[in-house]
Amino acid sequence: MLNDTICAISTAVKDGAISIVRMSGDDSFAIIRKISDIEEIRPNTIVYTHIHDKDEIIDEVLVSFFAKGHSYTKEDMVEINCHGGIYVTRLILNLLLENGCRLAEPGEFTKRAYLNGRIDLSKADSINDLIRAESSLQARSAVRGMSGSIERLITPLMDEMKDIIAMIEVNIDYPEYEDEVEMTNEVIRPHVEKWIEDAKQMIDKAERFRVVKDGLKTVIIGKPNVGKSSLLNALLEKDKAIVTDIAGTTRDLVEGKVILKNITLNLIDTAGIRDTGEEIEKIGIEKTKEAIEEADLIILVIDASDIDDEDRKLMERYKDRNLLVVYNKSDLNRMGEISISARNNEIRELTDHLNERYKDDISLADEDILNNERQIALMKSCLRELETMEDHLDSDTTDVLVTDLDSAYHYLCQILGKEYQEDLIEHMFANFCLGK
Repeated sequence: MLNDTICAISTAVKDGAISIVRMSGDDSFAIIRKISDIEEIRPNTIVYTHIHDKDEIIDEVLVSFFAKGHSYTKEDMVEINCHGGIYVTRLILNLLLENGCRLAEPGEFTKRAYLNGRIDLSKADSINDLIRAESSLQARSAVRGMSGSIERLITPLMDEMKDIIAMIEVNIDYPEYEDEVEMTNEVIRPHVEKWIEDAKQMIDKAERFRVVKDGLKTVIIGKPNVGKSSLLNALLEKDKAIVTDIAGTTRDLVEGKVILKNITLNLIDTAGIRDTGEEIEKIGIEKTKEAIEEADLIILVIDASDIDDEDRKLMERYKDRNLLVVYNKSDLNRMGEISISARNNEIRELTDHLNERYKDDISLADEDILNNERQIALMKSCLRELETMEDHLDSDTTDVLVTDLDSAYHYLCQILGKEYQEDLIEHMFANFCLGK
């Protein structure tokens, strides 16, 4: 698969000033010669030329050449900068296909970069994260990941595990090799306890940062007609939800996204919670309860001019959740820490409170941190194996414990996309004179 030459349009397929068509593979230089005026190719240069189909000139272009080992994929690469019309761009792509290229699969250039050893899997994750970034925070996190932040984060933990695994293996396979420390369970225990604490801290930071990076799933709840939809509209700065004085107007979930200074809110306006015999409204209330169960943040809106037992019941019911009580209609009566007038778009106290609450987690963007669900899930699997190993320390022999440690180490390798057995073997021979 890596022996063929691939091509694709790397820019958006639409009218614009320029488009870029990319090739990667051993035949890249030969193929560009077939469809251009270029005779001599000097790697790592840009050349002005014409692209032609037989005797017909298609476009005037700039062609960038990247030699094997010095390109994004570590293969010979060519990038054709052409005019940005859809027709011209597709015509050049078709010429490449007709002259020996294969159309690249989605993500295949980055896949080749990974398979050829230019980047590890965590950097590939970050490249995809940068492409999909919707905020400066997401972009900052992705750029840091591309610079190797994940590798810097977990390599010390991996190195410590490798050392212990290697010493255990030497104890088992070379008992006569007396120069090494005997790896008893009591010697191993403090290492395992430290690794568990390290893994927990990495997971905790990553999950806190995921919330501020990807946004809080935020549910706006309250009795009917307290101003939930008005608050949604004020936060979004547009009339997305219907607002009337009639209780029970919102029957379904209404969603939107708002990016504040320090936090993104993925907002859900819900049906007012009350006892009702109206069938459609009852369905809306059931959806509200489902949304609450999945929420990262619950904003409970209370009419400051008309507080009753229903409001107090809602505060009591969700007091153990991440609950924020907001008193609306402050133009009629001010109450509580956060007092707003949603209908008049006077919500500064709420947005200031949210920015202040999450300002410390924003700083995590400048730390080396796990930055997506795949990496977090693998670290959690590593933690489970380490906790299993800790449970076995009181009863099992060292050769049984190494199985748990192997599994934990394997999950860390998967974060970076490394072959863990080959890595361990190289480490063992680098650290021990086993040929004695």
